[in-house]
Amino acid sequence: MQIGLVGLQYSGKTTLFNTLAKIQEDLVLAAKEEAKLEVVKVPDERLDKLTEMFNPKKKVNATIEVYDTPGLRMSDDGKVKITSQFLNYVKNNDALFYVVRQFESDSVAHPLNNIDPVRDILFLETEFLLTDLSFLENRIEKLEKDIKKSGDEKLKKEMPIIQKCYEHCEKEFPLRTLNLDENEIKALSGYQLLTLKPLSVAVNMDENSIADMDSVISKIDKEIKDKGATVIPFFAKIEYEMSSLEEEDARIFMEDYGIKESALSKILKTSYYLLGLQSFFTVGEDECRAWTIKKNYTAQDSAGVIHTDFYNKFIRAEVVHYDDYLKYGSFPACKDAGVWRLEGKDYVVKDGDILNIRHN
Repeated sequence: MQIGLVGLQYSGKTTLFNTLAKIQEDLVLAAKEEAKLEVVKVPDERLDKLTEMFNPKKKVNATIEVYDTPGLRMSDDGKVKITSQFLNYVKNNDALFYVVRQFESDSVAHPLNNIDPVRDILFLETEFLLTDLSFLENRIEKLEKDIKKSGDEKLKKEMPIIQKCYEHCEKEFPLRTLNLDENEIKALSGYQLLTLKPLSVAVNMDENSIADMDSVISKIDKEIKDKGATVIPFFAKIEYEMSSLEEEDARIFMEDYGIKESALSKILKTSYYLLGLQSFFTVGEDECRAWTIKKNYTAQDSAGVIHTDFYNKFIRAEVVHYDDYLKYGSFPACKDAGVWRLEGKDYVVKDGDILNIRHN
């Protein structure tokens, strides 16, 4: 799973990236024109508790890849050019986070001269929409030529999908708001369409905005409600300073500023929501581990995430939910209470299930 941070220059995007990745460096030097990738551990209090109970040799958190793309520059005509290099940066991103600026700064001017996060969001959406429109238009022209030349049935099936997408974009709606079935999504999967990717907007605020945070976010949310995006606040400068502290010190730091939830927690929760993900656990004396799966994965699908052989040679899954295990304290007690059970390959795994896979 990979999320991409995109935004205009001086939005605080790289500061957010460094906060998530716990990288300490000079923030001026950090704003280089190069992409960065870091694997970030997903905090999970349930895994922490299971580790405390089992005392294993190793604890393994689920992870997420965070990709920091260079800040988009304004050209002399006031436009952003989406380059092939940028498309290469974001093509593997499973979801995008627009980082927009709500903070004032005398030392770092906004590229568009004043602070207006809604304008910045719509600016980015328009540029990405135009990029998708251009691609879809070119694709339709190529399909028409190739179908006329070869009569290929596969291309004939693709044409109405591309036309459907083009018409939607032409109405200035992002593709993430278009109702597409699994076959249509599969047909489009190789085309790197920017507005098809799940989106959240991360609004970078400063300490002066903490008291007004809810009203600011609510206003932005209403303005972009037709874009199919969620909106979350974060405080780049404050949370960057906090990221170098020990856990307890960081908690006190947040309380002092009135910040209820860290950027890391918000970003990861939102990423799981956007991508339809959840976690299950495997536990034991050797290792306690969190595994990331799609919602509606079966027990056999989940076994395959652990190891291909577990999928191919699946027999049964021993299942107990984390809440039940925490309540009763052991597998024997869970069995006595009737909350431990054996499930077949078609069992749909729930978020927080603890699994033990039986296989040949």
